[in-house]
Amino acid sequence: MPTVAFHTLGCKVNHYETEAIWHLFKESGYERVEFESTSDVYIINTCTVTNTGDKKSRQVIRRAVRKNPDAVICVTGCYAQTSPAEIMAIPGVDIVVGTQDRVKMLDYIEQYKQERQPINAVGNIMKNRVYEELDVPEFSDRTRASLKIQEGCNNFCTFCIIPWARGLMRSRDPKEVIHQAQQLVDAGYQEIVLTGIHTGGYGEDMKDYNLAKLLQDLEAEVKGLKRLRISSIEASQITDEVIEVINQSNIVVRHLHIPLQSGSNTVLKRMRRKYTMEFFGERISLLKKALPGLAVTSDVIVGFPGETEEEFMETYNFIKEHKFSELHVFPYSKRTGTPAARMEDQIDEDIKNERVHRLIALSNQLAKEYASSFEGEVLEVIPEEAFKGESSVEQYVGYTDNYLKVVFPANEAMVGKIIKVKITKAGYPYNQGEFVRVLENNVIKEAVNI
Repeated sequence: MPTVAFHTLGCKVNHYETEAIWHLFKESGYERVEFESTSDVYIINTCTVTNTGDKKSRQVIRRAVRKNPDAVICVTGCYAQTSPAEIMAIPGVDIVVGTQDRVKMLDYIEQYKQERQPINAVGNIMKNRVYEELDVPEFSDRTRASLKIQEGCNNFCTFCIIPWARGLMRSRDPKEVIHQAQQLVDAGYQEIVLTGIHTGGYGEDMKDYNLAKLLQDLEAEVKGLKRLRISSIEASQITDEVIEVINQSNIVVRHLHIPLQSGSNTVLKRMRRKYTMEFFGERISLLKKALPGLAVTSDVIVGFPGETEEEFMETYNFIKEHKFSELHVFPYSKRTGTPAARMEDQIDEDIKNERVHRLIALSNQLAKEYASSFEGEVLEVIPEEAFKGESSVEQYVGYTDNYLKVVFPANEAMVGKIIKVKITKAGYPYNQGEFVRVLENNVIKEAVNI
């Protein structure tokens, strides 16, 4: 039985696509082995969001070549799409496939085995207008399932290379989304996370269909789906219709990840973002009215070219005022090939780092405040994995619907099920909880012995 090993760099979409590619190999009789072991084929799914992403991707490719010089080395993903020639120049690389035509990967491997000639299968992604169907009926990780609903992005923010790596906005056929959601629920998943490169833009390339309608259709047509999470949505895509659907829904969770990037209008303009702070603030207020207890997490870039102390403080105060529940804070890093990398007034690394630390401290404080408002409450949690802590009792960790991480006594049998947990001690990054009962198929089962 031929073997295949995978290494995935970068975002959730890449991890989703690796699972999809593995599925194609599995159907062709391959066995999956660890990346650190000797394998017949190595697939490296690369990232190019930063220059460091490129560098890490190259290191992993070289590692695979060293592991087994006779193996077929196949490189895919975003770095492969933007810089195929750079990758082909690495000794030992046999096949380069970008962010399309992944379904042909097995054919390329057979072709390579016969001809022993390197294959560069990267085409012009900007011409692509069709969503590439890649099915994932189940995941190696059994608790939360991602479901990719769209590809590409039309925004062209000045700091970002991704439209060049992923192409323009393409939405997946709603029938396919619903079909795959049902497959995932049938495979035992209680929660589905809708994901994509620009997830909230779903349907922008369709006539009379959009994200709000997809959310409604998933709830109406997928039998047995308990939780639906949107991995990320831009403020400009949070329409009144989306708010109304979330408000009416019984399965869309109380958590939204809304990338902010900056809380200063002048910086947002330089970033070429599609909203103002006033608009962003108004959307959050409307959402929190519709969904009391809503957790809003976000991404922020600090030290963008030209960012003054005043502009940074505008961001800081905006975040404080709107009480985000957690932030991912990044110092701006130059991405070769983007307009921002060529801008004057690049900020000194020390200033960037100092601002990152101030925002992380604020994020930690806000996260604790948010969590403490749920102390004593009973919330639904899906246990994901065993927790390695000091306790002598067997403990597991999982997420509530509003994205609080909870550690509580549980057992292996509860993994992947929705259970009731009382938050006994709020904290960050973990909250302590105690098991109340299992909710299975809406039948309440009393506490199992733990």
